[in-house]
Amino acid sequence: MKVANHELRANVEKALEEIRPFLRNDGGDISLVEINAEENMVKVQLEGACVGCSVNQMTLKSGVEMTIKKYAPQIEKVINVN
Repeated sequence: MKVANHELRANVEKALEEIRPFLRNDGGDISLVEINAEENMVKVQLEGACVGCSVNQMTLKSGVEMTIKKYAPQIEKVINVN
């Protein structure tokens, strides 16, 4: 995992902690893969039931990306990697 600004990383982790209970409720989870500060991008990995879930792209955009941007407004894009 590439090292990013410590404060940025802490903010992204806070955002993931906020949404994790909702994902776990549905049998899934999420983990941080990489923060690319130069490109203002975060890579995450949806896990468990979220992997095959047909709404995971919607979850990623409306839930995950929105929450991360709330804590780290400089982030422009959130990508799910498998």
